[in-house]
Amino acid sequence: MRADGVEIRRGVRRSSLAGLGWRRMAQWGSVYGPEWFVRLSPPLIGLVICFLAPRPRRRVFKNLRLVRGVRDPWRDGLDVLRTFAVYASCLAETLSSSAMGARMPAVEARGEEHIDEALRGGRGAVIVTAHTAGWEVVASCLLRQRGVPVMIVEEAESDPATASIQDAARCAHGVAVVHVGDDPLSALAIVRHLRTGGIVALQVDRVRKGMRAIAVTLFGVPEMVPIGPAKISMLTGAPIVPLFASRVGFRRYEVDVGAPVRLVRGASEAEVAGAMQGIAGALEGFVRRHPTQWFHFRGE
Repeated sequence: MRADGVEIRRGVRRSSLAGLGWRRMAQWGSVYGPEWFVRLSPPLIGLVICFLAPRPRRRVFKNLRLVRGVRDPWRDGLDVLRTFAVYASCLAETLSSSAMGARMPAVEARGEEHIDEALRGGRGAVIVTAHTAGWEVVASCLLRQRGVPVMIVEEAESDPATASIQDAARCAHGVAVVHVGDDPLSALAIVRHLRTGGIVALQVDRVRKGMRAIAVTLFGVPEMVPIGPAKISMLTGAPIVPLFASRVGFRRYEVDVGAPVRLVRGASEAEVAGAMQGIAGALEGFVRRHPTQWFHFRGE
């Protein structure tokens, strides 16, 4: 079962607790529940999910050890719980922000001038981010202030009905969503969007099966990241801008924006590798500062 990448296996069908039913319940409570409910209930729900999801729980524990090294198990255990609690709060705030008249998150950005620098050439921008706190709504709030259309690109979910709930929340903010999968034509919409000066946002901390990837060093160990951002940048001339969001309070977020990375058409393998290593370094630096806000739940 899944809830934005969380897999739960408890001897029940994949579509029950954390799939469509979970997402609908989260949407209903977030959109129609009172403010105190949206503030207080998600962390408790996140703790329940943590206890019912052994594989994602182990993944988060390993992530914390990878990022920070070996610490006292009880301290890592508390931070595993904190990760699930923050994840649930971010999901609730994302869904609730799509309601009519909802209060939008407050966003404080560091390095915001890098976005303007990237857009100055009129070729759009490729925003690279990760599965971090509220990234889709926070990024759209920050980027749409510039009057530039935003498109989110992400992996196609196995259950379209489940994906549609969160996509509806994104579209409520005027953000287009493209799901990439086995259809090679899905990339055409991305290229067209950039060539009109738009912004494309995609995540680089997961590599799905069959996706083209490149080797980098992440947290001191070899890792693979998608090579798509580099290929798109080379094809369209759009700069790559690292952007990562963290939650600092109820409906309050901070965003770290990195300097644009530029790749020309025909860039060498070494130049592409250097660009993607720089992006991996930006991700590593952010996660080291906010280890409990990296929602990388997949894998063992």
